Amino acid sequence: MTNEYGFQEYYRYDRQQLQRVSPLPLHVVDSEVDLYYRIALELYTFIEEANKQDRPAVAILPVGPVFQYRRFRDLLARRLIDLSHLTCFFMDEYVDTKGKLIAQEQPLSFRGFIEREFAGPLITTGFLKREQIRFPDPENPSGYDEEIAAYGGAGLCQAGVGINGHLAFNEAAGVDERGNPLVSVEECATLPSRTLSLSPETRITNSHTALSGAFEHMPTRAVTVGMASILASEKIRVYCNRPWQRSVIRKALCEPPTARFPVTLLQRHSDVEFTITREVAEPPDFMLA
Repeated sequence: MTNEYGFQEYYRYDRQQLQRVSPLPLHVVDSEVDLYYRIALELYTFIEEANKQDRPAVAILPVGPVFQYRRFRDLLARRLIDLSHLTCFFMDEYVDTKGKLIAQEQPLSFRGFIEREFAGPLITTGFLKREQIRFPDPENPSGYDEEIAAYGGAGLCQAGVGINGHLAFNEAAGVDERGNPLVSVEECATLPSRTLSLSPETRITNSHTALSGAFEHMPTRAVTVGMASILASEKIRVYCNRPWQRSVIRKALCEPPTARFPVTLLQRHSDVEFTITREVAEPPDFMLA
């Protein structure tokens, strides 16, 4: 249903309305810092529970949101737990024009960020081993799915959401002349890990946070974990903290599943929760500014 301006009615939902109509559990926290600690605590308790059961703690993890990893290290310093059961499969990484991973030293490298914020300090102090940190390889992306499947799939997947609904870098499907998606929901749900071209929407949006808007310097391609491995995770936790995600979260929860907005496929999963900041919970403003 659309209103008199042609916008979908769900854009007007306030926090209470959004939580009431949401097909999935939706939690609202006061600030970004609260959200980062919630992500860190979710990972921490997941590892703690796996330790109790003496089973692998296999997690698919994002670089975006990003500042949860230093909070995780803070939790670990205050209450030490064994990380030997943990294996981290990070979602994605940019690739260069030759199809190779961008250099870890580049400021946009996800591998470089994780090395500085998470893996490096924990490996140096002996809490982690290098082999517990994994990234997809553009020269063998299907091998990433095989590695995850060898563990029986991920027990936890944490994720953010892109402006076009992408999870990891599983971009929105194109449409035909009638506006119908060129990829079905079933096809989208089985997408493997792979290299792909990034959409203009993704590059421009990411340039705001990473390059102060210099979108022309954003990489054009990336390697990503596939939707199949994400959806095979035992539980999925999604987090939104950007102002533009006020529209994204409403589409994610109120649109029916469609490859045009891949995050909507989570509505078909049995254990998904969304956590958003109070700012994201507010209805989007439609006005010139």
